[in-house]
Amino acid sequence: MSNDGASEDLTTPEGRRQAFREMNPAAGARDTFLRPEDETTFRAERGFRGFLARLGFNMEPSAEEVEERQWRRLVGTRLNEPKTISVVNGKGGANKTPTAVLLSAVFGRNSGDPVLVWDNNGTRGTLGWRTVQGPHAAHSMDLLAAAPRLKEVKVGDPVIHNYTHYQPEDCYSVLRTDPTLLASEQFINAENFDELHGIVSRFFALTIVDSGNDESAERWMRMIDHTDQLVIASTTVEEHAEAGALLLEALAKRGGHYAELAKNSVVIVSQHQPHGNREQLDRIAHGFSRLARSVVTVPYDAALVKGQIRFEQLRPATRRAWLHATAAVAGALHD
Repeated sequence: MSNDGASEDLTTPEGRRQAFREMNPAAGARDTFLRPEDETTFRAERGFRGFLARLGFNMEPSAEEVEERQWRRLVGTRLNEPKTISVVNGKGGANKTPTAVLLSAVFGRNSGDPVLVWDNNGTRGTLGWRTVQGPHAAHSMDLLAAAPRLKEVKVGDPVIHNYTHYQPEDCYSVLRTDPTLLASEQFINAENFDELHGIVSRFFALTIVDSGNDESAERWMRMIDHTDQLVIASTTVEEHAEAGALLLEALAKRGGHYAELAKNSVVIVSQHQPHGNREQLDRIAHGFSRLARSVVTVPYDAALVKGQIRFEQLRPATRRAWLHATAAVAGALHD
């Protein structure tokens, strides 16, 4: 019935819609059994609380579990367009490759978006050594050679897997360099980088670039031009921190896009010794806080010293720290 008491004509679409609207209460007029979308106080899944919840007790998650769920939700937020994250530090050994790998692993495990980590180091990059090789030995120079014909390939075509190496445990792909080749044999100029970036951006929603150490190289500078989110990797070695800080200051002075990257950057400081100095870690983190959007610290983990990197091999505290670090990057990327 309509509000004025007249019968609706149920033979017409508009009459049926009006009758349906009047049958249903307005929003907020009744209690709902549904939880708000942002509700986080539901049943625990982890630890002793999770054990009791599985026995049937109504146990809410701990504050730590709620925080981790919020981080995963942030990391899992879908991208509206392809984005590029660059992991940088001009000093060798500053933890760039482990940082790029673990950011890729956390995004890969928690997002439905296809993720690629790309070795942009022309001088024997180690990304290929720290990750699983696929059923072929292809690398970035092979992809560059194939780029002209791949431009016509439809997005989603599995041909891209002939050039990248999928990591089945952590759900991301790797574009390797060939560490057996001299730098002169895998030279990438600005035009080459543009071509490669155009190809990978067609197939991957998120590209994480593991940069080289030469900040004057064409491939490094062009990488920065394509970067949407900057990540400074550092350890608690003072020289690594100083190199990262100098880079942020130099970008800030250049203004424009570079200054915005520096201002919105995320710094990830990894403890480089098993029994590191907490005061030193805090001092470095505090020093970066004046230069960057946010700073996250990561504890030492023997699983990252050498060999292939797999997320599940890390200690629980390290996994939590890398989830936190990736959430910080995701938050900056989506803002």
